[in-house]
Amino acid sequence: MSAAEILLERIRRDGAIDGDIVKVDRFLNHMVDPELVHCLGDEIAGRFADRGATKILTAETSGIMLAQAVALNLRIPFIYAKKKRPITMPEYYAAASYSFTKQESTTLYVSREVLDSSDTVLFIDDFFAKGSTMKAIEEIVSQAEATLAGAAVIINKSHRRDIESILTLDDLQ
Repeated sequence: MSAAEILLERIRRDGAIDGDIVKVDRFLNHMVDPELVHCLGDEIAGRFADRGATKILTAETSGIMLAQAVALNLRIPFIYAKKKRPITMPEYYAAASYSFTKQESTTLYVSREVLDSSDTVLFIDDFFAKGSTMKAIEEIVSQAEATLAGAAVIINKSHRRDIESILTLDDLQ
């Protein structure tokens, strides 16, 4: 079975779909099935193996598990943009993001120590909905004068087709 087929079967068995809300708390973004994430990570990594990415960038927290799986497969480090800036991060890039699921604004922070103009970045996240997180990541990549190699998510809930995904909202209908 393909990664898409495995994920779709899992959503139907252990998740729920209500319009554009996809509940995956029992296996992806609250309790995590590591074998499923490994499978999804392999699929995404295969799509980007030839893009020359030097780092993966995601937003804290739900994108971390997929970013780690893709990074392990590609053998490159991953960075997660933090939602709170620690005192150990005196120099940073920052951009605002709005979570429609949580109905709140946040600022994402990435230390200047871990991202710079020599990097080619792959953005990874669990969902793509309205694009606020990706816009913030694109702004951080631009501030660092790095290159964005592409973006990949587990489920793309938008009509944008430049975002690689395992499933789209249309697949869930």
